[in-house]
Amino acid sequence: MGNSGVKQHYDTAKKTGTLRLSQRKLDEFPQNIRALAPMLRTLDLSENKFSHIPDEISNLTLLKQLNLSRNKLTTLPEALGALTKLEGLNASSNQITSLPWSLSKLTHLKQVNLSDNRITDFPPMFCDLKFLDVLDLSKNRITTIPDAAGALYMVELNLNQNQISTISEKLAECSRLKTLRLEENCLQLNAIPGKILKDSQISVLSVEGNLFEMKQFANLDGYDDYMERYTAVKKKLF
Repeated sequence: MGNSGVKQHYDTAKKTGTLRLSQRKLDEFPQNIRALAPMLRTLDLSENKFSHIPDEISNLTLLKQLNLSRNKLTTLPEALGALTKLEGLNASSNQITSLPWSLSKLTHLKQVNLSDNRITDFPPMFCDLKFLDVLDLSKNRITTIPDAAGALYMVELNLNQNQISTISEKLAECSRLKTLRLEENCLQLNAIPGKILKDSQISVLSVEGNLFEMKQFANLDGYDDYMERYTAVKKKLF
């Protein structure tokens, strides 16, 4: 961490509130970031080699954007719950298996990317977050969308390339959910709740690459209702 290039990044961060230390071959979280706590709003530590985030990250209370993607993390610390101004969290392409409940305190989150990890359970801590627009959980090992998911507020939920075989019909109760991506999972045709097709706000439902043919999907009861929403959205775009 002693080279002049890194020092220049720190000097820049003191002026701009942005610190980018991507692709620096760091094998541990940089300790001297703490000194930037009074001004740091964006922190990019992507594409390094560290496997642990210390609890001291809780000092960075002004952070709005945090990028930890492409490291060797197996978990995220409870201390992240102190970053209550955080709007964007990217921890994709790690080895994360579970998430701390403290993430439910991050009420200003707008975008979360946890794709390409090893998460097996759907993370309920993102329910009730009123400003969360996009949650990307693609390329994980999730098998079930539980009843708790009915309390999600996001506009887009990406669950492509998981192992999902069960979907709670309560997902249809998500008042803001417009786009639901479920490509390349383990869904049988009868696992798709009719309520999602007939009585939800979802206008883009991607289910290609599951255990049925798309022509079978088109014969489901409620498909016409879904297509009305889909077509209406397409018309608005053009």
